[in-house]
Amino acid sequence: MTENAKLWLKPTVDYGPLIVFFIAYTFGGLWVATGALMATTLVAIVVSYWAERRVPMVLVVTAAVVMLFGGLTLIFDDDRFIKMKPTIVQGLFSIVLLGGLAMGKPLLKPVMSAAWELTDRGWTLLSLRFGLFFAGMAILNEFVWRTQTTEFWVNYKVFGAIGVTLIFTMTQIPLITRYQALPKESGAEKGEREKDGG
Repeated sequence: MTENAKLWLKPTVDYGPLIVFFIAYTFGGLWVATGALMATTLVAIVVSYWAERRVPMVLVVTAAVVMLFGGLTLIFDDDRFIKMKPTIVQGLFSIVLLGGLAMGKPLLKPVMSAAWELTDRGWTLLSLRFGLFFAGMAILNEFVWRTQTTEFWVNYKVFGAIGVTLIFTMTQIPLITRYQALPKESGAEKGEREKDGG
């Protein structure tokens, strides 16, 4: 697979099912959108494996929750299940990240190390921030779907949640820059820089 194709793989796999979900909801309603989301999530797994011979754990967890809660939505004709899906996914991510920190393991590192090279201190702080962020997003999703219309929730899920996530990630750039692991920097220098930085 070419490098240019790889650049398109992650956003396509990450956001493709969501785009299909929104289009299907617009033309067919929530039940059609739920089925479309389940189908395209499976396609995303196949494409990811075909392109890289592996499936990211984040995608595996998301797909499992989509299949479970999407299936319950269709079987019981109850839209509460699919609306709770983001809460469950984000809650699980929060528990994993914060639980990993409690055990002294910044679990964001093995997931994002291909994109960023940070010091141990940087990974710890970033894992903490993302863990708290996902917890907040889980709570926000619960508030939105329980207090607003289905149409409002769909728009929040497709546009609002993505927008908030992008903004939050951009606000982490100073931390990522500050704790960047420089290739020529010795271990002693890293420790001194982090100590000076607090």
